[in-house]
Amino acid sequence: MKISNVLHLPAILAAALLALATLVEAEHTSNWAVLVCTSRFWFNYRHLANVLSIYRTVKRLGIPDSQIILMLPDDMACNPRNAFPGTVYSNADRAVDLYGDNIEVDYRGYEVTVENFIRLLTDRVGEEMPRSKRLLTDDRSNILVYMTGHGGNEFLKFQDAEEIGAFDLADAFEQMWEKKRYHEILFMIDTCQANTMYSKLYSPNIIATGSSELDQSSYSHHADNDIGVAVIDRYTYYNLEFLESEVRDTSSKKTVGDLFDSYTYEKIHSNAGVRYDLFRGGEEAARSRLLTDFFGNVQNVEVDGAKNSTIEEDLISLSKTIAALHKKYEEEEAALIKNSTAAARKKTTSQRKIQLAKPLTDDNWWTKKIAGATAIAGCALLWGVGSFFEGR
Repeated sequence: MKISNVLHLPAILAAALLALATLVEAEHTSNWAVLVCTSRFWFNYRHLANVLSIYRTVKRLGIPDSQIILMLPDDMACNPRNAFPGTVYSNADRAVDLYGDNIEVDYRGYEVTVENFIRLLTDRVGEEMPRSKRLLTDDRSNILVYMTGHGGNEFLKFQDAEEIGAFDLADAFEQMWEKKRYHEILFMIDTCQANTMYSKLYSPNIIATGSSELDQSSYSHHADNDIGVAVIDRYTYYNLEFLESEVRDTSSKKTVGDLFDSYTYEKIHSNAGVRYDLFRGGEEAARSRLLTDFFGNVQNVEVDGAKNSTIEEDLISLSKTIAALHKKYEEEEAALIKNSTAAARKKTTSQRKIQLAKPLTDDNWWTKKIAGATAIAGCALLWGVGSFFEGR
């Protein structure tokens, strides 16, 4: 058997394993949320209610506090102007207290700065930083980044004291990509001229959406007369309306495209924008992503049995392929030995006495070495893939 024929063995195995690896790589292993309100002062009550509403939704869909970073610059619940102390509401009927007893604020008050936000995203923090204040993601993590506050053309204010620019945000995301800190990002921002904030993004695997175009404002939805201020913005209100009514649990099949299609000027009073071009596969792939891939907890998602059986079938098929290749090799090697034996019998007695060392380039030597290496590699890869799915 020629060496060129034997070299087909690792090539076939590599192709089979590459197909299986592609299936595995399509999955992510964790979902995180970075939820940022950038406004202080009582009259910005609605911005805090915006971010707490999203916080409540991601917790409802299973993302634990350990995987949520919540940044609140002001404590509206304890503000002396609050007619309902210790509470924050996003609806005038006050049916749901967004503050409640089960809230974990990671950055509060003057900790909410541009520097701390960028350090959080890029993990440029000191060893003294507690785990609860770190974004401990990797290249298998999907991240929802939601921001709300006062902004303008390519900037977002932080507490009326400083600003983060569109270029700052783009560079932070690029550092995250280079450091393998995310798999996919859904970036949402509710502010005036919001769409300009994602205009400079250039890193891959990002879906972006905002509440308003250049020169457009982001409007509040309604006010609570007893509280005395607006309690939520229109863009966030209608996002929440869709999520509460259409994504009741992690088994929901509603997609990012379904959510974006629900945006209308009549409801939001501005032109909500979306950006798909950074996402691998473009618009079609981005729109097909499930909302629970960003708003829900991966561990709570029930894996489709059909997908499991497909993976098992692939493993079985790979095992059979390896077995068939080894059988073929053994048959061809037996035939080679038989032919060699027959040829040896025709040699003269004097020729049999001549003992020559076989050259290292002998085809039979290469055949055995390559086939043996292929067998070991195939078994090791099978064991590794099996162990991976056992651990999930």
